[in-house]
Amino acid sequence: MIQPDLIQMPGEFPMTVSVSKGVSPLFQRLHWHRALEINLITSGMGTYIINGQEYQFAAGDVFLIDSHDLHRAYEGKELEMVVIMFEPSLVSSEHRYNPEIMLPFRQTGSLFPNRITADRIEAANARLSEYILRMLEEYHSEQSSRYSVLHGCLLLLLAEVHRHFRQPETAEARPVVKHLEMIRESIQRMESDLERAWTLSELAEQAHLSPSRFSALFSQAAGMSPMNYLLQLRLDHAVQLLEQSSLSILEIADQSGFRNLSNFNRLFLRYVGKPPSAMRRKLQGKASMS
Repeated sequence: MIQPDLIQMPGEFPMTVSVSKGVSPLFQRLHWHRALEINLITSGMGTYIINGQEYQFAAGDVFLIDSHDLHRAYEGKELEMVVIMFEPSLVSSEHRYNPEIMLPFRQTGSLFPNRITADRIEAANARLSEYILRMLEEYHSEQSSRYSVLHGCLLLLLAEVHRHFRQPETAEARPVVKHLEMIRESIQRMESDLERAWTLSELAEQAHLSPSRFSALFSQAAGMSPMNYLLQLRLDHAVQLLEQSSLSILEIADQSGFRNLSNFNRLFLRYVGKPPSAMRRKLQGKASMS
């Protein structure tokens, strides 16, 4: 199966709070992690795909992403968001007093939405934003008792979601998650052997599905066809090699799964926006300045 992203948490308090501008290539691919995640969109717009469900988002929207949710994001324009990541153990002691404290995560997609839009119960949504922004402020302060404030704000946020955003459980509300493990395994195969000349038929055969069925299920989960997703993985890998290695463009093309240099240059220009040589100069120029 596709391996989880390793999220490094501080040992003394297993939470991180940060501001993200745009979406890095690492998170434009389908991924999952064991940490729980909360996002507040503070500006701009974009798209999330979570367990095969596509969500357009804009400023003021809040996202809850559970452990093991298979997800990816890509920006529209001028995207900025607050990202909170924390270990479930941070609220485990609360189960004694409130056994349902984790339901907003554990039942996303059925009892609770992954996305809480800015126009849903405006007063409650405003409080969610207030708690998240307070957590951002506290996390980067040096004030005493800041961990207590962070913990308290997190509990208030979860209680607010539980009170105001529970939805009727219907068949339509549940995302189609039956085949997500198969999708994870297919992506792991691609990522572990980018140089291989994968075909749709081969990927479908390994998933024990017809090419058309496999393509439909994969597209639902990833937001693009299997072969387009493979192309994105290869181009992302090529960008990493351009920045981090001294390999020639031809060697990078070959190690990223492109057998034809002119085809690599053409696709790189189309999807990345500039030739590989120009991208290398830009990336290595940034590295030398930092």
